[in-house]
Amino acid sequence: MRFFHILFVALACTFVLSAQAQPHSDKAHALSKKSKKSTVPHKKIAHHKHTTRVAYELPSMGKLSGLQNASDHLNLKSSVALVVDQDTHEVLFSKNDSVILPIASITKLMTAVVTTEANLPMNDVITLTNEDITHASSSRLRAGTSMTRQELLHLALMSSENRAAYALGRSYPGGVEEFVRLMNTKAQELGMTNTHYVEPTGLSSDNRSTAQDLAKLVAYASHNSTISEFSTSHGYQLAVGKRMMQYVNTDRLTSNPNWDIDVQKTGFINAAGHCLVMQTKIAGRKLVMVLLDSVGKYSRIGDAERVRAWVESLPANTPHT
Repeated sequence: MRFFHILFVALACTFVLSAQAQPHSDKAHALSKKSKKSTVPHKKIAHHKHTTRVAYELPSMGKLSGLQNASDHLNLKSSVALVVDQDTHEVLFSKNDSVILPIASITKLMTAVVTTEANLPMNDVITLTNEDITHASSSRLRAGTSMTRQELLHLALMSSENRAAYALGRSYPGGVEEFVRLMNTKAQELGMTNTHYVEPTGLSSDNRSTAQDLAKLVAYASHNSTISEFSTSHGYQLAVGKRMMQYVNTDRLTSNPNWDIDVQKTGFINAAGHCLVMQTKIAGRKLVMVLLDSVGKYSRIGDAERVRAWVESLPANTPHT
């Protein structure tokens, strides 16, 4: 009996050591399967085919700075929110919209802008390298996988594919350093004065912006037909060697018939919380919506629904605050 007791303790210790907390991205959330609720606060358990990984969501920068204590009349779960009429520039709703925060994979919208405006051949074949793997986690793509620039862009926008986004920057003439320089230059051109990028995926918490700046980016990106198409497509099937890989949109609203979305992007890292930006038509108005640092995985969707219901309830052709 003593032998079996020692064996049990050894196995238990091995399990605990293998279940280390890791920061995870919005892409990791999209790939995770639903699991039963845990009694441990802030604990997410993701069940994969071969392993069980326990991950802890650390407090976001917004929570640490007290932003999540701010209340609003819509009872949003997002610390930061901004809703702007794109045609009239009227601000319908705002909450902490000038605070500079990490923006996670919302970064990929600027990655897409720089990529599409470079006029590089979209059918160029790009092979993923160990550099792409090292700098971008949470991905099913492996080093040695070859894809066209168009395929990389599609996956980066639709399913927040981190290695695809990094490969777009790494393969740019001049490499990642030049690509990031152009990201920041474009931000300045758009009047995004409180925005700074350090890499093209959003995994770094040093990629930062404000809701006011991101509203400008979303409005600008909505005029780009490629970004609009790729960011709102429901799913994409990709042949990788002998495998067929199925990808889905990280934004469930794109497949909801009640929504008319022209451009969107989700984002998540621990420091940024759960984020969502979009340009959508509500009650006949073309609106830009920015939701940052939402406290739960699905709260940003709930907040978007609350905002939409509120806009639809507003009297037509009257100013709102």
